Amino acid sequence: MQRGFDDLDFWGPTANPECEQNVAALIAAWQDEPIVVVQHDSLSLASPLHPESAGNALVDVVAAVEPALFIRKNVNSAFYGDTDLHAWLQERGIGELVICGIQTNMCVETTARMAGNLGYDTTVVLDATRTFDLEAEIPGVGLVQRAAADLMAQTALVLSAGGFARIATTASLTA
Repeated sequence: MQRGFDDLDFWGPTANPECEQNVAALIAAWQDEPIVVVQHDSLSLASPLHPESAGNALVDVVAAVEPALFIRKNVNSAFYGDTDLHAWLQERGIGELVICGIQTNMCVETTARMAGNLGYDTTVVLDATRTFDLEAEIPGVGLVQRAAADLMAQTALVLSAGGFARIATTASLTA
C-alpha cells in the first residue's frame, strides 16, 4: 500500500479502486489486533517503489498505523524481509493471518502461498487488494495478456482451490 502504485503511467490499468478504503475499514475494525505493515523497497532505480522515490511512501491510511511489526522487503513475499516474519509469528503463537494489499497476483499471492505452506490459517481479503493489467511475451506460448480483474479472479481461484488460503470480502470480516 504505497503511493507509487498510483503511478498508472508506470503500472498500467488497475482494478478495484475500492482497495484503499477497504484496507482502511479492515484497519479500523481490527485496530486491537497485531497489524503487520510491509513496505516494498524495489531494487530498480526506475521503479516508483525504489526507496529514493517519493512513491515508496506508504499511503496515508497505512502510514498512520502503529504496527506490531514493520517489515521492509525487496522480493514478493513478506516472509523474506528485514525481519523473519515466520519466527515473529511463531514467538507470539499467531497461527491465523489475514492478508490484504497490492499487488494481488504478486506480493499478496506469494505471501499467502508461503503462509499456507507454513501451516498458517490464511485468509486473503480480495476486495482489499488490487493489481494491474499484465502482458508478457513467453517463449513457446507467445504474447499473453491479462486484465487486472482477471488476474485478481485467477489469484482467488488458485489460492482457494489450491488450499493456500480462504478468500473473503471486507464486509464479511468487519460485520
